[in-house]
Amino acid sequence: MFDYVIVGGGSAGAVLAARLSEDPDIRVCLLEAGGLGRNLLMRVPSGAAAIVPGYVKGGNWAFSTTPQKALNNRIGYQPRGRGLGGSSLINAMLYTRGHRSDYDEWAALGAKGWSFADVLPWFLKAEDNVRGADPWHGRGGPLQVSDANWARPINQAFIKAGEQCGYRPNEDFNGPVQEGLGLYQATQFWRGPKKGERCSSAAAYLHDHLDRPNLKVISSAQASRIIVERGRAVGVAYRKGRTEIVVGAAREVLISAGALQSPHLLMLSGIGPADHLRAHGIPVVVDRPEVGANLQDHLDYTQIYRSADTDMIGLGLAGARDMLTAANEWSRHGTGHLRSTFAESGGFLKTDPSLNRPDIQLHFVVAMVDDHARKMHWGHGYSCHVCVLRPHSRGTIRLASTNPTDAPVIDPAFLSDPCDMETLKAGARLMRQIMEAPALARYRGRELYPSGSTDDDLEEAIRARADTIYHPVGTCRMGSDMAAVVDPALKVNGVEGLRVVDASIMPRLIGGNTNAPVIMIAEKIAASIRADRKDASEPAAGLHFA
Repeated sequence: MFDYVIVGGGSAGAVLAARLSEDPDIRVCLLEAGGLGRNLLMRVPSGAAAIVPGYVKGGNWAFSTTPQKALNNRIGYQPRGRGLGGSSLINAMLYTRGHRSDYDEWAALGAKGWSFADVLPWFLKAEDNVRGADPWHGRGGPLQVSDANWARPINQAFIKAGEQCGYRPNEDFNGPVQEGLGLYQATQFWRGPKKGERCSSAAAYLHDHLDRPNLKVISSAQASRIIVERGRAVGVAYRKGRTEIVVGAAREVLISAGALQSPHLLMLSGIGPADHLRAHGIPVVVDRPEVGANLQDHLDYTQIYRSADTDMIGLGLAGARDMLTAANEWSRHGTGHLRSTFAESGGFLKTDPSLNRPDIQLHFVVAMVDDHARKMHWGHGYSCHVCVLRPHSRGTIRLASTNPTDAPVIDPAFLSDPCDMETLKAGARLMRQIMEAPALARYRGRELYPSGSTDDDLEEAIRARADTIYHPVGTCRMGSDMAAVVDPALKVNGVEGLRVVDASIMPRLIGGNTNAPVIMIAEKIAASIRADRKDASEPAAGLHFA
């Protein structure tokens, strides 16, 4: 029996486990389906290039979508991190919060207490930002945030190309103004013995505290269902090998399995759309139609160029020599090109100057990244990605079966709303303008996938190659209305003692990368739980597990 049982040790779960177990009187159990997230490829920032496409097994759930009607019925790829740290083990480490209006919009939609003024203190509390403490940055928190002092020179050419097209440089996407092009900050250790390593949420918050006597971390533990008795969550059943084990929660069960797997676990537990649950023979505990609905993701389209310049990541003798030199430098000093996020620069732009905030994001990558790096090309080159920041399309997560080890049925319904295609085409035209600017001329070689010159040509190219840039959210929507899956305290409506704490609670997708916001969400809720506990009476003892 523990006070709190957390399911999923990813970007949110690692934060919850660390923060709650800071109180020695709180007993915490963390269940993680993967490993401890400590192997070398997960510590080396550029190691994600091997894990994300699946060249190295483990550390990646490597999910697939249903055939996407608007993408020529192609099956999309959904890599998600597996292990303590979750997707912060394999992401590009980019530290962006989104636009301040995103959170004000959450509050206006009924997520009371989640305006930008409400959430900014929790972003700052999490940070140990190399830029120091000021109204926009935090210092002294667990999450080290570094500047991109490893960035290759081509990034400055990209920023200059943007200037030549009329787009302002921006040295701080998390400052007062988000719009513009510049170098990204990254969640990477910039000081201490781990300097140069990936600062996943587990490395930041949890790895140094696994020996706390009040914290039990169980790895390789696949959660199979939440135990609900008399309307209250009282424990979690999980599988360890072929054995099912139940662990009790005297106070709460906290689900932090991510936007794809948190609704999956709820439905396996009888919490979700009643008709769908009955179709799988699952007894309905609570009919919550929005569980697994409202799926939103950033759809991404890429332009890829070859280059005669070898000061980029590439396949060949020059690339091999660079990697060997970089490996030696990283292992000795924590410096060098292995620190690269690949997406070293980018930015936030408007497809229409009259908009009140950017509606597209660019990621400029110092390599030819094709189909999530699953299609390899010899030589050197670079690529640029564009995504629609606030898509109108909405998808779903559903059960494939009652077997908890079967992947969920993931249907992002990309481009199901025609507005998203129009914005993506406008963004792609803007991106091409920058890619063809004079500042990049010395680097620019043959384009791998020329998209033609007409609107129809561009639309055809998008349908042929666009896919996720890894930001699924929204499948356990937060709100104040009774249809919402969770309330603003992230408590599941209709079940006592149960919360969801991860990207799935976002009512709308934020305009940026989602890792920093998920860590913020966990910081905010962990503090709320600890404050509530001080005011709460002791729970009844002797819970019975069916």
